[in-house]
Amino acid sequence: MIGAGNVGATVAQRVVEAGVADVVLLDIIAGLPQGKALDLAEAGPLLGHDVSVIGTNDYADTADSTVIVVTSGLARQPGMSRDDLLLKNAQIVNAVVEQAARHSPNAVLIVVTNPLDAMCHVALKASGFPRRRVVGMAGVLDAARFRTFVSMELGVSPVNTCAFVLGGHGDTMVPVPRYATVGGVPLPQLMSQEQIDRIVQRTRDGGAEIVSLLKSGSAFYAPGAATAEMIYAILEDRHVILPCSAQLKGEYGVDGLFVGVPVRLSSVGVEEIVQVELNEEERAAFGRSAAAVQELVGKLGTYA
Repeated sequence: MIGAGNVGATVAQRVVEAGVADVVLLDIIAGLPQGKALDLAEAGPLLGHDVSVIGTNDYADTADSTVIVVTSGLARQPGMSRDDLLLKNAQIVNAVVEQAARHSPNAVLIVVTNPLDAMCHVALKASGFPRRRVVGMAGVLDAARFRTFVSMELGVSPVNTCAFVLGGHGDTMVPVPRYATVGGVPLPQLMSQEQIDRIVQRTRDGGAEIVSLLKSGSAFYAPGAATAEMIYAILEDRHVILPCSAQLKGEYGVDGLFVGVPVRLSSVGVEEIVQVELNEEERAAFGRSAAAVQELVGKLGTYA
């Protein structure tokens, strides 16, 4: 786990408490990962987990990891978009991925740092990994937010909802209400178009809403849970379909860009990109979202 801030530490906590893997928590700040790792370890007798969790400032301690999660970077502040972080975080992601990949050349790399889709491009180049082993955490979180808002609107359990979100992890993301269901019932049969439009917009603004409430920092509980879901899928070879940022090679009419789509995730990383049928309006929205990602990638220069 590269980055021992709120997101990285929360992911570490979920993985440790699930008992699915040993965890190495790494950060450049001396004492920070060591302190958080020790705190997590001391919870073991109370919570019944016995995996190893260590904190370090040395990449050598991460050698031969099965999964590398990159959360390092600057967090959004009120008034900032994910895109405002572009070049500062590109420099950080490039540096940490180069070192982590050198010590764990066979790992699957999960990128969490924003702007997410652009940072996947940085990570792919810095790691030298094949595209299937670089994947971004985006749609799992966005879909969880979409499902949460649907459950709030209808007064049902969020566990009873199903949805996915396509496109870039930003203001142009594409929630697809036509494929959303509650207990198997299509969402358009349960609420008005006005309600759906309001939920779609709140999903797009989900991260910014939390940033504005916190005043300092950004979301970490839900991003941590979303990242952990992807880790479990890889470590346990689950072959589950999750919306993630993956590099497309012609799928959805996009070539060479990391964009959020449904993928089958397993121990090899992105095992398959799942193509769903989109109507004209959805295709147009997806195209606009891909274009927004392309614009960011074009600004990365030597990092992409």
